[in-house]
Amino acid sequence: MLEPRQRATALLVAGCFFMEMLDGTIVATAAPQMAASLGTTPASVGLVITVYLLTLAVLIPLSGWLTARYGARRIFLTAIVLFTLASAGCAASGSLGLLMAMRVLQGAGGAMMVPVGRLLVLNGAAKTDIPKIMAYIVWPGLMAPVLAPLLGGLLTTYASWHWMFLVNLPLGAAAFAVARRLVAAGPTATPPPLDVLGVLLSCTGLAALTWAAHLVADTDSGRPVVVAVAALAVLALGAAARHLLRTAHPLVNLRTLDVASFRATVTYGSLFWIVVGAMPFLLPLLFQEVFGWSAVKSGAVVLFVFVGNIGIKPATTYLLNRFGFRPLLLVSTVGLAVTVAGCALLTGATPVAVTAVLVMLSGAARSLGLTCYSTIAFSEMAPERLRDANALSATATQLAAGLGVAVATVALRLGGAFTDAPSAAYAVAFCLLGALCLASTVGALRLHRGAGDSVRTRLAQPSPRTSSKVPVSDSRKSE
Repeated sequence: MLEPRQRATALLVAGCFFMEMLDGTIVATAAPQMAASLGTTPASVGLVITVYLLTLAVLIPLSGWLTARYGARRIFLTAIVLFTLASAGCAASGSLGLLMAMRVLQGAGGAMMVPVGRLLVLNGAAKTDIPKIMAYIVWPGLMAPVLAPLLGGLLTTYASWHWMFLVNLPLGAAAFAVARRLVAAGPTATPPPLDVLGVLLSCTGLAALTWAAHLVADTDSGRPVVVAVAALAVLALGAAARHLLRTAHPLVNLRTLDVASFRATVTYGSLFWIVVGAMPFLLPLLFQEVFGWSAVKSGAVVLFVFVGNIGIKPATTYLLNRFGFRPLLLVSTVGLAVTVAGCALLTGATPVAVTAVLVMLSGAARSLGLTCYSTIAFSEMAPERLRDANALSATATQLAAGLGVAVATVALRLGGAFTDAPSAAYAVAFCLLGALCLASTVGALRLHRGAGDSVRTRLAQPSPRTSSKVPVSDSRKSE
């Protein structure tokens, strides 16, 4: 049973996760209005999204070292302040250059806010409480991309694009006030020297990969440029992996991947996240460009993804305790694959109720799957490796979520290569995404039957490798 302070902290981190994910997706809705206001083109406004996602991907790996060096409470509070003030700066920006600079600062705050907040909640938690903790944290992140198109449309229609950032001010102020009272100053470790080469290689690779994703999604990008940036990403990430596996004190500890359940989350869970990130992008395009629906009608139907998320959420902890992770991951990955591929059968003549039910089932499958992946990630991780695992998991999750739009764009272009009919191109894209999701099913089949049992209430027993509680730290000095 979660303690009141633990539950409140989990809800606080959930709220921060919602703000971070919302700001990564809501800007796309207001691109024309922002372009007119700033005297630029809608395509250029796309950079406002990219620099935010790029900053998140680049700086998240640093969260573990900064937490060890300065303390989780200090970094968490600083991240909230930075994110909130940068949001105010975004709203006050009068040029594209200034807005992009503020988005970089906002991304820096977001990169520290959620990973460090999640570590705060997990530290000291009993293994059997992890499913409830992750259930609290995960669903706001699922909700944000679904609400973003409708919320962004309403704000830009009835107010102005500035309010997309101004809404963060009261939320950020409330989060800071609650965190200041709720989060105690805990012990910190004396970390090894910062892995400078690891920072340079990892940041270069992650930045190049995120930029390559932006170029793929941008129809005006030339193929040579995309290939060159993608090649840089592969080379830099390859060199980074080689270095991180050989150095004594790596920026990101890839050796945590030797835990099978954690490895499954980082690899197959990332494929699942990509499909999850692609759907809120593809569905509105299908509804508006092919079916001719209005933005409001399209946003309202996409909201049924959120209905599915919320509908299954109260049952996830019970289902995990009753059936275990492997069966539920099989159900959720197959369920998402089937419902995503099922979208290929939708037409403008399909009853709206049928479309809404299909979308809702898709939302339930993705909610169940991501809760399972987020929980099983740390179920068999030794306490002293939790901080390293958290940093690597957060990096993989952010990358996968950011790559969703690029993968959806590639799938749509591949569909267009087979047919000139727009509806058929979308059908091919949905089928390709469904097939990608089935790869996660393969990963679920490879898990051993008892994977994650240490965090299940009805089966949890003290593990010979890990204790039933995750200690706050094995550190030597207090903050």
